[in-house]
Amino acid sequence: MADVLRARIRSGELRPGQRMPTQAQLADEFGVERGTVRQALRILQSEHLLTNMSKGSPATVAPTPAMALVDSSAPPLPTAVALTPRITAAFSVPHVEIDAVCLTSATLTLALGEPLRQIHAERLKPAKVDVRVLLPSRDIDLAFPVPVGEHGHDHPVHRQWLAMRNAQAQVMQHNLLALRSTHGVDVHVTFRALPFTPPVKLYLLNGSEALFAYYTLGRRATEVGDERMETYGTEGSRSMLFSFEAGAGARDNAFVEQSHLWFNSLWETISTELHLTR
Repeated sequence: MADVLRARIRSGELRPGQRMPTQAQLADEFGVERGTVRQALRILQSEHLLTNMSKGSPATVAPTPAMALVDSSAPPLPTAVALTPRITAAFSVPHVEIDAVCLTSATLTLALGEPLRQIHAERLKPAKVDVRVLLPSRDIDLAFPVPVGEHGHDHPVHRQWLAMRNAQAQVMQHNLLALRSTHGVDVHVTFRALPFTPPVKLYLLNGSEALFAYYTLGRRATEVGDERMETYGTEGSRSMLFSFEAGAGARDNAFVEQSHLWFNSLWETISTELHLTR
C-alpha cells in the first residue's frame, strides 16, 4: 500500500499540498483495516512525503515530495513500478540528465511518458534535458534474446529485437525532441551502440542517483512473425530495480560514482555511433 501511494505522489497523481483521501476511503480502496492504512501513512511520513498527520483530518502531500531521498531500507521493486516515479522526480530540476544502458529502451520510453505528461500539464518546467542511451549494436550476435540452440544476427528473433530497439528509441527521441517546439526546452538525445549484450540495465539520474537491475534469463515460448519458437529471453520490466543515491551513505556514494565512471568509459571508448534505422 505504501509503495502504491508513494508512486502516486512521486508521479504527480497526488500533487504537493494536496490532501490525501481519508483513512476510510483508503481502507475501502485497498481492502484493508484502518490500522494497516495508518501504518502505510506513517511509512510515507517517515520518508517526508506526507505532513500534517493527525487523527482528525487527512494527511497532506509534502510541498516537495519529488526531491525526497530514496529510502535505502525499502525493498527493491519491479522496474515497471519503480522507474516511472524516479524518472518523474528527476524532471523536477532545471537541467535534467539521464544516462541509460539497456537492451531496447522500451521501459525507459514508457517511464518518460509521465514526466512528459506533467510538462504538457505545466506541472514540471525543465529548461534543459540531456539523454544519453547505450544500446546493443545491430551487428553483433546477441547473448539474448536468442532461439534455443541457434545463434546469429540474421535470425528472425534478432530481427524482431532490432525492430523493437529502433522503434522504441525513435518514439522516445521524437517525444523528447517535441518539447523544443511545444515548450522551448533545450533537448538533446544521443544513442550509441555497444559491441556486447548488456547483462544489466542501469539508469543514472541527474548525476546523483543510480538505478540498477539484472536481466534475468528464462526459457519461454515466443511468437516471431507467424512462428512460435523456444527462446532464451528476459522481461526487463519485471527486473527488480535497486536504488542508490548520492548523500545516502558511503556505499551509495561509491556505487553512484563508479556507475558514472563505467557509463562514461563505455560511451567514450568502445561504443560507436548508432543510427536508428532498420
